Amino acid sequence: MKRWKMTLGMLVPLALGGQTMAAEPPVTTVTTIGMIADVAAQVGGECADVSAIMGPGVDPHLYQASARDVATLQQAEQIFYSGYSLEGQLGEVLARFADITPTVAVAPSSIDTASLITVQDVYGIDPHLWMDVSLWARIIPTLAEAFVEARPDCEAAIRANADTYDIQLEALHGWIEESIASIPEAQRILVTAHDAFNYYGRAYGIEVAGIQGISTETETGVADIRRMTQVVIEREVPAVFIESTINPRTVQAVIDAARDQGHAVEIGGQLYSDAMGEAGTAGGTYIGMLHANTRHIVEALGGELAPLPAPLEAWAERWDIPAS
Repeated sequence: MKRWKMTLGMLVPLALGGQTMAAEPPVTTVTTIGMIADVAAQVGGECADVSAIMGPGVDPHLYQASARDVATLQQAEQIFYSGYSLEGQLGEVLARFADITPTVAVAPSSIDTASLITVQDVYGIDPHLWMDVSLWARIIPTLAEAFVEARPDCEAAIRANADTYDIQLEALHGWIEESIASIPEAQRILVTAHDAFNYYGRAYGIEVAGIQGISTETETGVADIRRMTQVVIEREVPAVFIESTINPRTVQAVIDAARDQGHAVEIGGQLYSDAMGEAGTAGGTYIGMLHANTRHIVEALGGELAPLPAPLEAWAERWDIPAS
């Protein structure tokens, strides 16, 4: 289980009406995926103790709850999950917990249906909404309200945190948009292992082609490899991308097939799709996840990264990332 922040184990005494009382401890918050956990940790600040069940490299589509997960959920004061079937079988467990613990599906609770991408498969809705920063930022008020309800004494701090983080995500969204626009138009195509980047493509103006569908539960077939190989050759794609949660063999199969037909294509880098990076690294933050993805995509496809905007300078300095 991945923990996003350490909190003080000692309670701070407060004087009230001549009596000393203990301040409430941080609200124990459990999330499914890191992309929720990091946002929750930024919004909750010192008033929340946030952890995620699924860590780096974990595919939420295939995840099955363990006895440890159930025990963790039982200790939670509140639970946040993405929804739209992203969590697979774990969704059934979460539905049961909703009867005993405040449990929020943050995507359906925060993002209007008109903004969603519908798909013709068992999902119905593409659940990878965090790939569009402007969409994912909409979960901030939902998380803030849940934290305020659980810890009303922290309201001022929580709302200030939410405002600050919202400004950072707005800046990140604009930076990605500007950076992707620098890629030559003919090369503005993102080929990945599975269809996790449709929101990214729609938001930032890049065509997206996944070898696999929305879910990783289905097997990639020979026809999928052939289809993508033809796309790579016909569009003269210079680089394709592997993902941190998916075996790279399907991407390598496309590379090998294209080379057999005389078209050289390289791996442009490893992208974060269904999970973030390791805790304690830039990629282990939501901002860092999207920053790293964009850097790989832009550099491999012939573009140039825009300078980081001012609201992201403190984040960049913390992780020793050049601002320009």
